[in-house]
Amino acid sequence: MNIKQAKEELTRAIQAYLMKNEFGEYLIPRVRQRPVLLMGPPGIGKTAIMEQVARECGVALVAYSITHHTRQSAIGLPFISHKQYGGREYAITEYTMSEIIASVYNKMEETGLSEGILFIDEINCASETLAPAMLQFLQAKTFGAHKVPEGWLIAAAGNPPEYNKSVREFDVVTLDRVKKVDVQPEYPVWREYAYKNSVHGAILSYLEIKKNNFYAMENTVDGKRFVTPRGWEDLSTILKVYEAMKIPANADMIAQYLQHPKIARDFANYLELYHKYKTEYHVEDILNGTFTEGTAAKLSTAPFDEKLSVLGLLLSRLSDDFKLAYEQDLFATELHQALLVLKERFQSPYCTETPWEKLLEGLLEEKEAAFTQEKKADLLDQSTQKSRRRTIERLLAYQTKIKSLGLREKEGVFAEIKAAFAADVSLRERLIETGAKELENTFLFLEAAFGAGQEMVIFITELTTNFYSVKFISENGSEKYYQYNKDLLFDEKQKSILKDIEAAKAEGTLLF
Repeated sequence: MNIKQAKEELTRAIQAYLMKNEFGEYLIPRVRQRPVLLMGPPGIGKTAIMEQVARECGVALVAYSITHHTRQSAIGLPFISHKQYGGREYAITEYTMSEIIASVYNKMEETGLSEGILFIDEINCASETLAPAMLQFLQAKTFGAHKVPEGWLIAAAGNPPEYNKSVREFDVVTLDRVKKVDVQPEYPVWREYAYKNSVHGAILSYLEIKKNNFYAMENTVDGKRFVTPRGWEDLSTILKVYEAMKIPANADMIAQYLQHPKIARDFANYLELYHKYKTEYHVEDILNGTFTEGTAAKLSTAPFDEKLSVLGLLLSRLSDDFKLAYEQDLFATELHQALLVLKERFQSPYCTETPWEKLLEGLLEEKEAAFTQEKKADLLDQSTQKSRRRTIERLLAYQTKIKSLGLREKEGVFAEIKAAFAADVSLRERLIETGAKELENTFLFLEAAFGAGQEMVIFITELTTNFYSVKFISENGSEKYYQYNKDLLFDEKQKSILKDIEAAKAEGTLLF
């Protein structure tokens, strides 16, 4: 199955394992709660989905790579204790708590979450001395003499033997005690993730043309040559930083992330063209609605891969602006909820004698404490974490400004806060208006260049795949999107286009 299906399987498993009866007892007894074992090639996101599932299910996560552990750190150190048996005292060997089990209890104490996922990565690469401990861990849910706490799902991941010489294959006894999930890389699934995590537009545009280069693992006389989803995502991050620093990304740097010389060179060449198209086609003019007929005519007669590249540029810019609108909306909503709480406290008869400073300070303390707790538990995605931080910073700014104005009455204080909040609401509205205009202008340009052709179908398809464009359109609407989504008989045309693309590749009519 693909990584998205594996995530769904893991989510269902933890929901089922944590379901309780009317007496608060787990419906699936501990002995029947099989550990989930994800097996698949390296770099496809096995660790990432653990973080996502824990966040979305609201449970804690403790992650370890077992290759970093010795027998002592995994099962604990021996010490001598004394016990009475039959009236006589005996010296016996006991073990300190495993570092791994101790980390689970520490996480519970830090976060206040009593349920979670204990994730062991590279489990089939454990040293020979740890092999018996791993078997005991999977079978009995213990490390040494100490059990994994109830309410904690055990999950593990490993690579098949062909990807790692250090792998030890599990025997049937072990495999018969786990919930084994085989995972394979699939570009369409990763693309959804990539859009949500703002992977560089050049990468998404390139992979639309060269889907076969999404994942590669080859053995050659010179060693392994490989490209993984992790490599693409890390490359995306450094490309964005290089662009901010105005440093060109050369082929040597790209090869440090795409460790497959042919694919690295191919992408490096494409990246140059991607930036060239951005200038030649005046992408900002298209978004602003000031494009010329000549630009549309030029694209209409361009090679197909060039058309895809320009579509990728437009989609990337739209996605960035849709994300800005999404994050501002998230922030404005959260800040509004905080101000409603503050207003309620200002108006409460129980707080008539409390100065406004104390009420605002109390709200700030609550927000900061909750934010710290959620961060420790890793329950926030990047956008939500940013929204929480911005809300706290804005409340602090309100506090500073009101003190500087010397306001004392709660009514005047809240009126000032309300006026300041209006600026954030106004920014939200401007960002939505900008996104809507840019989307409308892009449709006008594509109509001028392609009409209702296959390029428009591709554009609609990508909008439908992108998390931020789906959120934006669903909340703010787009007549053009709804029109084309209905008129283009989506599924049928999409199949036809994919066939045309593959045929063009086979005939060598694409430039790359």
